[in-house]
Amino acid sequence: VEIRDASNVWGFEIKQSQETIREDLGDKTVKVAQIGLGGEKLVRYACVINDMNHAAGRCGMGAVMGSKNLKAVAVKGTGKVVVSKPKRLRKFAQWMAKNVENVAGALHTYGTGVGMDAMAEVGNLPIRNFRDGDFPEVDNISAETVKKQVSVGMGTCYACAVACKKEVKVDTPWTVDPEYGGPEYETLASLGSNCGVSDLRAVCKANELCQRYSIDTISTGTTISFAMECFEHGLLTKEDTGGVDLSFGNAESMLKMIELIGEKRGLGVLLAEGTKRAAEKIGNGAEEFAVHVKGEEVPMHDPRLKRGEALGYAVSPTGADHVHNIHDTFLYPVLPKSYHSLGVLEPVPVEDFGPKKVRLYKYVGEWRTLNNFLVMCLFTPWSVTQKVEIVRAVTGWNTTAFELMKVVERGNTLARIFNLREGFTDKDDWLPPRFFKPRISGALKTAINADDLQKAKLLYYEMMGWTEAGVPKQSALDELDISWASTKFSV
Repeated sequence: VEIRDASNVWGFEIKQSQETIREDLGDKTVKVAQIGLGGEKLVRYACVINDMNHAAGRCGMGAVMGSKNLKAVAVKGTGKVVVSKPKRLRKFAQWMAKNVENVAGALHTYGTGVGMDAMAEVGNLPIRNFRDGDFPEVDNISAETVKKQVSVGMGTCYACAVACKKEVKVDTPWTVDPEYGGPEYETLASLGSNCGVSDLRAVCKANELCQRYSIDTISTGTTISFAMECFEHGLLTKEDTGGVDLSFGNAESMLKMIELIGEKRGLGVLLAEGTKRAAEKIGNGAEEFAVHVKGEEVPMHDPRLKRGEALGYAVSPTGADHVHNIHDTFLYPVLPKSYHSLGVLEPVPVEDFGPKKVRLYKYVGEWRTLNNFLVMCLFTPWSVTQKVEIVRAVTGWNTTAFELMKVVERGNTLARIFNLREGFTDKDDWLPPRFFKPRISGALKTAINADDLQKAKLLYYEMMGWTEAGVPKQSALDELDISWASTKFSV
């Protein structure tokens, strides 16, 4: 391991710094995880970029690197990955090769944006800062349109059989470098419909800019849509924006804001703080337009449609999170049989917010969280049983689904204790004001009921072995074999 002076690449965008680092090391195959200007300037939602188009996108890890003056980590692998039972593991690889088209064919063909028109129809697609329900131009930014108009190939994470990533190229009116990949669903929605933008090429350019600056596309889009609504209501003016018309649907203005955020200039200095802090500084009711949980901007899935996801957003230790969450629409009306081994035997309607939904969230949410613990993709079609067998084959650990669930529960409880130590309370386990009101148009007419959310939250606490204040009880710590984890500071 060698620590090198990064002054020769500090201030460089992602592509330029990667090329320079590889040239300095004399090896074009070196893998580089790095930050761009957004991370260097401590944008709150800066991310870490790997190989130019893979982002560890959420929670501001890029700003953490920037705060440590760490530009990049460059690695050259020379050894082999040793697993416990290679023959057994090879059988799972063969199964994947044989079945991937049946279980993930649409993802491979179109990418994660597949089905955006259906999402818009049922009310899941965020439109103009989660306020509106009608976006007739949705087809303009759909995955199908991406494939037809701008896609030049498929991208993939390392050794992935699903290969759901898209590489896009645009020549006019903006140029987009395909080496920066292309927009996933979250980006198509956050920098598309949620900003009222229906110009696909503008969304592709926005995605490229976020990659160049190393800033999260979800938080960037949601923060800009927040600013657009503030502008619409006169809380921000052209004097604040530097003369930019920050109206919904203005693609040029959206792109300008990304540049200002990434470089922390003008209004970008404020917006780089994220919606929570920006709303607090703007005041005058701006908090009503700030769509975040615990300061983390909400992903592109509307909890007014999915009650389980509403609970998941609220109680997540990292704020609004769709990856460790459940997506009710995927679990109803037919529940995948693979979940039966978790003790989840029947589907629960999307609008249900009772004990069955809380139980479904706890079990299925924990199982989805396990993917993160194992560093496995959510889109790989492994059943519960298969995933347990894969862990056994790789590690030699003769584990069970129950034991793996306890690993996740232990991790979630430790995350809870960490948050309590840092000053978070049960009051932070809540949703933004926007979701307690229905959309002003469109098919989705429902809103979150505050009493229902509170009851669901308290029941979840009880299932976790926490007090009504959300503090883990000593009995819960003992059961998880983390008796040493003190909660005295929060009682």
